[in-house]
Amino acid sequence: MPPRIRIIAILICIFLVAYVFELVRRKHLNEEYSLGWLVTGSLMLILSISEDLLIWVSDLVGATLFTSTLFFSGLVFLMIICLHFSIRISALTNQVRMLTQHLGILDYEKKTLESVVAQHSLEKNPAALEKL
Repeated sequence: MPPRIRIIAILICIFLVAYVFELVRRKHLNEEYSLGWLVTGSLMLILSISEDLLIWVSDLVGATLFTSTLFFSGLVFLMIICLHFSIRISALTNQVRMLTQHLGILDYEKKTLESVVAQHSLEKNPAALEKL
């Protein structure tokens, strides 16, 4: 790999790992999601530093250019992240729907009880309120 591309790749990977640590430190990113970014940034950094490992991985995937291997691994990671977030969004959508239904039921029950209490005022018939 040409030295200029290697230096740029190493700097980008170091920046990515440092930025993820900073986001976790400031509580902008959960530890759950940071692990994937840290592993990917570290693996890309290792591939950028170790030319022998990069050649082996490039031969393994059949890439003719070493930079193609780095881009391919980044693309695979992004596909995995998109799939993971799609699963999370689906689960959260189901939770919101369920919570909305429960809130609607509770609101209906509250209004029903309020109407019963309004009909049976404490001043008129306290014994009727105790039956509720």
